[in-house]
Amino acid sequence: MKNVLNNSKKGILMVTMFATLLSFANEVSLFKIENDAEKTSITLNNVKQGNLLSIKDNNGVVLYKELIQESGTYTNGFDLTTLPNGGYIFELDKDVEIQTIPFTVSVNTVTFNKEMEATIFKPVTRVKGDVVYVSRLSLNKAPMEIAIYRTDTNNTFSNEELIYSETIENTENTSRIYKLTGRNHGNYKIVFTTEERVFTTEIN
Repeated sequence: MKNVLNNSKKGILMVTMFATLLSFANEVSLFKIENDAEKTSITLNNVKQGNLLSIKDNNGVVLYKELIQESGTYTNGFDLTTLPNGGYIFELDKDVEIQTIPFTVSVNTVTFNKEMEATIFKPVTRVKGDVVYVSRLSLNKAPMEIAIYRTDTNNTFSNEELIYSETIENTENTSRIYKLTGRNHGNYKIVFTTEERVFTTEIN
């Protein structure tokens, strides 16, 4: 209670909301893969226009990216044998989740690791007046850091003030309510860090 009161003096009140997100897991693989000697065919079901498909190496460097142009089923062929030996990831960035499947290239042979196919659910924010609702599903209970900044920008400089932060651990369903006092007199930015990724929500 003391921490809540202290935080409210900085212009923010955090209240834990004991609500539960609907838990679900992708039991059906997103990626349908057909390999032959020269080409890998990738088929994705239930994609939406604007989803981002990319290929990254193990250092996170983007080697290929493509915006999905049509909703429905996406199919394309890739010659992955030309990649240097090493580990890579196919990634589909959707509205509220990121789906990945790793693969390796070794001596012109491409091998997909279907058992390591994973889904990362993005934090979801909803703003109503001066109240921000945050929810996030993590089936593997990955830690997530939340940092809230008050931002001020004019013609000469930008300033960010950290007004609240917390780390959530060992939680499958996260649900939070934040009250932003002085909402009409400033902008805010919420930064979520989890599973080696950073998600940012700006509130103007």
